[in-house]
Amino acid sequence: MEAEEADVIILWGSNAREAHPIYFHHVLKAIHNGARLFVVDPRKTASAQWADTWLGLDVGTDIALANTIAREIIHAGLANVDFINRATSGFDEYANSVEPFTLEEGERLTSVPAALIRSLAHKYAKADRAQLCWTLGITEHHNGTDNVFALINLALLTGHVGKFGSGIVPLRGQNNVQGGGDMGALPNKLPGFQDIETDIQARLRFETKWGTNIPAKRGWHLSQMFDAMERGELRSLYVIGENPAQSEANVSHAVKLLEGLEHLVVQDIFLTKTAELATVVLPASANWVESEGTVTSSERRVQRVRKALDPPGNARDDIGIVCDIARRLGHDWGNPTAEEVWDELRSLSPIHAGMSYKRLEELGGIQWPCRDENDPGSLFLHGRLWAEPVEGPLAPFTPVEFVPAIDTLSEEFPIRLTTGRRLDSFNTGVQSGGFTSPLRKPETLNLSPEDMEKYGLVSGEIVSISSRRGTIQAPVLLDQTLRPGLAFMTFHFPDEVDTNALTIDAWDPKSGTSEFKATAIRIDKIMKPASETKSNAKAEAMA
Repeated sequence: MEAEEADVIILWGSNAREAHPIYFHHVLKAIHNGARLFVVDPRKTASAQWADTWLGLDVGTDIALANTIAREIIHAGLANVDFINRATSGFDEYANSVEPFTLEEGERLTSVPAALIRSLAHKYAKADRAQLCWTLGITEHHNGTDNVFALINLALLTGHVGKFGSGIVPLRGQNNVQGGGDMGALPNKLPGFQDIETDIQARLRFETKWGTNIPAKRGWHLSQMFDAMERGELRSLYVIGENPAQSEANVSHAVKLLEGLEHLVVQDIFLTKTAELATVVLPASANWVESEGTVTSSERRVQRVRKALDPPGNARDDIGIVCDIARRLGHDWGNPTAEEVWDELRSLSPIHAGMSYKRLEELGGIQWPCRDENDPGSLFLHGRLWAEPVEGPLAPFTPVEFVPAIDTLSEEFPIRLTTGRRLDSFNTGVQSGGFTSPLRKPETLNLSPEDMEKYGLVSGEIVSISSRRGTIQAPVLLDQTLRPGLAFMTFHFPDEVDTNALTIDAWDPKSGTSEFKATAIRIDKIMKPASETKSNAKAEAMA
């Protein structure tokens, strides 16, 4: 694991200790080997407690911080000029764009002390091997794509990309989410990340193979689908392995739109809240144990998955379900095996062409791109940037503008709520809620000691929590990792505490991801009825 041999690791918007614990074990080994860990996060998370330096920025100020780091690297003469000149484009425009972000201005915008920003900038730029990791704390914002560009700019500025021990590392939020994107589960991409609008030759290959015309226009992403439901343009929905009735931001509005559909089909291994709304439920297989196939990790490594059990009852393999639906719609695809489906994919996706089942088994997995049967795969996705001359296009710098969170704080909603995960649970709890854990505790609204005192609260007290979209109730918990004005909740227990009734459905126009991480809320004490108050007082007196 390359992380173990890095000199500097930055976890930015990532509480890997709880959300990616296996990866974090490699980070701990790196620390043991002498690496310096920087954690950039509004909360002093379990990951931050292992860090040399914690940069506790205000929610939604990631671009301001990244631009400040960049300006400091440039002005300190620490930019990798050789790499910039030979492998990148657009540096001058980028350098001009970060010029206003002095250390002092960065501190004002982010609340991170200038000295800490300077320290991270210098240590990252001077490191021989440095990894910059992020996850949903960066992407679940109204400008999540620009947040990612801001971090990529730092990697290009220092040359920490495409070589051993150094790189940009998006830690994937769910199992095989990388594989889903690889297979074309994106509205603007065919399998293998071939652009549906601009790559005419790729589109023609798919049309020839599939015997049909493919629209030369991108489809809707999830947020656009909900907008289309509201306009009445989307009236039928097919949901596979997803639970939007509990996972969407502003979830009460999302459920209303789902309920208004003319036809809803859900294919899943659990009867989720979304499935309960469905016209038709198709019981599917658990892909990790009841199906043949492949899975792709965050490092692009494709590995085989082997069937160990038959699906129970009337549950069926997903491929069989989809092929039967196609047959009912007038297209007989036969009864292909998982390997036959994979081989068709390999014939159409150049980056997967050399990954036969046999080679995947012999090599224990292969990292794409792997373009033929003699290709060992690609350890470094961007290693081409170090070739002489550079192979393919230059890597572009992308200037990005700092824009604060959409859901502004106000006198009525003065507290910033951010959401995240806990170690023992997963997403909306559909999978993890079926078993007990000694670590699991009921959902709480976590508040700083200062805010607990300000509102006159004690841990365990039930409060009313309101945003501009809804109101819920939850017990409060004193949390030493939080600063005044910052609250934290998870979305693991929506049946008891529906956190997403509060979150805002403003979304990133480039990715479609909603701004789960930045909600403005207020807290109100729940006044007990007079009869209950008298009863409690009498009981206390008798005690």
